[in-house]
Amino acid sequence: MREIDRLWGVPVGTPEGDKLDVLAPLAEAYERAQHPVPESDPTELLHFAIDETGRAQAELAELLGSRSRASGILNRKRPLSLE
Repeated sequence: MREIDRLWGVPVGTPEGDKLDVLAPLAEAYERAQHPVPESDPTELLHFAIDETGRAQAELAELLGSRSRASGILNRKRPLSLE
C-alpha cells in the first residue's frame, strides 16, 4: 500500500505508471478476498445513515419530496428505486 500511495498520480505510460497498473488490481483483489463487504439492504442503510448522522426522517422526506414517500420507503410499504 505504501508503494501504491507513492506511485499514485504518476504519469500513465511511464515505468512507474506501469508498476501502479499492476499493483493496484492486486491490492484490490487482496482486499476483496480478505475483507469482503457483505451485500447491504438499502432500506437498512437508510435507517443506519439517519441514526448515525443524527438526521431525521423529516430531512429524508424533504429530499424525497414528501413525508408519505419517506415513511413508505422506511417502513417497506413503498419500493426504493434509483430515481
